Amino acid sequence: MKYTLRGKLVASAACVFVALSAPALSLAEDTIRFGVAGAHSGDLASYGLPSVNAAKLVIDKVNANGGINGKKVELLVEDDVCKPEVATNTATKLVSDKVDVVLGHICSGATIAAMPIYKDAGVLVMSPSATSDELTYSGNYPNFFRTIAPNAAQSPAMVDFAIDKLGLTKIAIIHDKGDYGKPLAEGAKAHVEKGGKGEVVLFEGITPGAMDYGAIVNKIKQSGAEVVVYGGYHPEASKIVTQMKKRRMDLKFVSDDGVKDDTFIKVAGEAAEGVYAAGPQDNSKNPMALAAKEEHKKAFGSDPGAFFEGAYAATVAMLNAIEKAGSTDLAALTKVLRTEKVATPVGGISFDEKGDAIGVGFSMYVVEKGNYVVAQ
Repeated sequence: MKYTLRGKLVASAACVFVALSAPALSLAEDTIRFGVAGAHSGDLASYGLPSVNAAKLVIDKVNANGGINGKKVELLVEDDVCKPEVATNTATKLVSDKVDVVLGHICSGATIAAMPIYKDAGVLVMSPSATSDELTYSGNYPNFFRTIAPNAAQSPAMVDFAIDKLGLTKIAIIHDKGDYGKPLAEGAKAHVEKGGKGEVVLFEGITPGAMDYGAIVNKIKQSGAEVVVYGGYHPEASKIVTQMKKRRMDLKFVSDDGVKDDTFIKVAGEAAEGVYAAGPQDNSKNPMALAAKEEHKKAFGSDPGAFFEGAYAATVAMLNAIEKAGSTDLAALTKVLRTEKVATPVGGISFDEKGDAIGVGFSMYVVEKGNYVVAQ
């Protein structure tokens, strides 16, 4: 497999790629150029690196079996650090390298920023993790698909779990003001108000990257909330739950797939215990998911991280579409994706007219003894 790695990687992240290292090779005209874009360094690298590993595992097998329609698949990796301003450069670089399809991006904000560039170039993009409703509901990006359910499904899942399963009705909804967390929180607020079974006692945004969240923790305490519903990523969530624990605040914390990551548990430590988070549906009974997990363990010596199954599924779906279409033309690929079901670690999937995978959803998880397990 031809493998080209671009974008800066911090030392801790670079070690994940040891097994992938290969001399940089020039792009060849007889290959299918498969891009992987996402956070491969920085605080959110744990979201992006599993997608690179997933793509490599699938592509290695495809190439070992002769490639697709007589062509080998070449992997092009670009780091966007989950930042919109970097993602536009990432997308421009991949397009200039004549990428055929792209797995990514990872964060919703970065994905939204990059999509106009791919749209203009007629490049198929499929994300395992970007849940923003804007990506599929707006109709602006007919070249975008995803193997994860949208925020429109995640917000109700979080709220219904807090109210119906935990029996908590006084809700503080907090978000990170970003393209992912804020709409998710707004959807949660609307769902509470529409359902009529709960009360939003606080709705407020925080500043990402702040060292201290004492002010918002005080507001949560003063609001009389029984549960916090948080829209955002794990770096901020870990600080908030840690400060809540220090103040001995006895209320539940329910969050999203941006927090359902082992890095959250490592950073928050004991404060992570009992935290609930939505995440991609539980696929532990899917034989392909189990096999993919074992492949990862064998190749990289560890369990796969966040969104691995969705990334593996997206890689399978896109390569299957290329094979069936006999082309990397966007219209031909789109037709296959919408009309043919393909077996993946997230189930047998095809895609609707918006680009959302049919049959995927969210499960709720809870931290128990230092691990996320399916919440009962």
